[in-house]
Amino acid sequence: MFAPNRRTIITCAVTGNLTTPDQTPHLPITPGEIAESALRAADAGAAIVHLHVRDPASGKPSMELPLYREVVERIREKNAEVIINLTTGPGGRFVPSPDDPKVAGPGTTLMAPEARVAHIAALRPDICTLDLNTMNSGREVVINTPDTVRRMAAVIRQAGVKPEIELFDSGDIALMHDLLKDGTLAGPPLCSFVMGVSYGFQPGLETVLYARNLLPAGAPFTAIGIGRASFPTVALSYLAGGHVRVGLEDGIYLSRGLLAPSNAALVAKARGIVENLGGEIASAAETRDILGLTSPASSDRSQPQ
Repeated sequence: MFAPNRRTIITCAVTGNLTTPDQTPHLPITPGEIAESALRAADAGAAIVHLHVRDPASGKPSMELPLYREVVERIREKNAEVIINLTTGPGGRFVPSPDDPKVAGPGTTLMAPEARVAHIAALRPDICTLDLNTMNSGREVVINTPDTVRRMAAVIRQAGVKPEIELFDSGDIALMHDLLKDGTLAGPPLCSFVMGVSYGFQPGLETVLYARNLLPAGAPFTAIGIGRASFPTVALSYLAGGHVRVGLEDGIYLSRGLLAPSNAALVAKARGIVENLGGEIASAAETRDILGLTSPASSDRSQPQ
């Protein structure tokens, strides 16, 4: 029998990889904007901030270490407690050339696995994502082979960082079980279900319950809704015994037709949903205890290497 958590963790996905400035003028782009938006989200109740970085001039996604370093340092200067979660998702996209599908076309981002986690080794955040999906994504393909995942996981483990396992379909959960069996991952894993991406998990109560019931015993999870599914999934995840995530990476509207003015506004609404359902929000310190993370006071994570 599952019941809501005594304390519910809110994660804010601050800027993401796919949301564009054309979709919303409120999307943070520069390191200063991303850090400030993360800090305001933390003030609103987010215990975890999930971070991508972008090229300050073009607004396009980036994997440049100096940008990650600046964002992390800016956050840590003002808030040593909030939990930093860095993405490792970029670098896995393949776009086949129209004339020769085995040749990469424009838009391909495939990188060596170790390059996708170089910023994790350098900055050693509290958490980083580890995607297990290989799937169609629009007209493109996201590729995360088991060997790629194992190589990335080895760097993450050596850095002492806790992976958040991002799951896009039930086959990803099967792969996660294999990675737990062979020691690539340690249990219980921190999991998230990404729902609403085309050709992956579709949002809804049945999906949340189905995915939850496939997890290893004791695995904390968050169901994430993309787009219009964002806030309904907050309620579904909470009621199913999970934690919650919102942010401009996942959805840009505060309500129908109303753009969210900030990540903090999205967090405040998610907090209201959980509290109106009778829940309580976990602080960053409580979240560290729930997830078994090192306290910043007893580590040097606030000083990136």
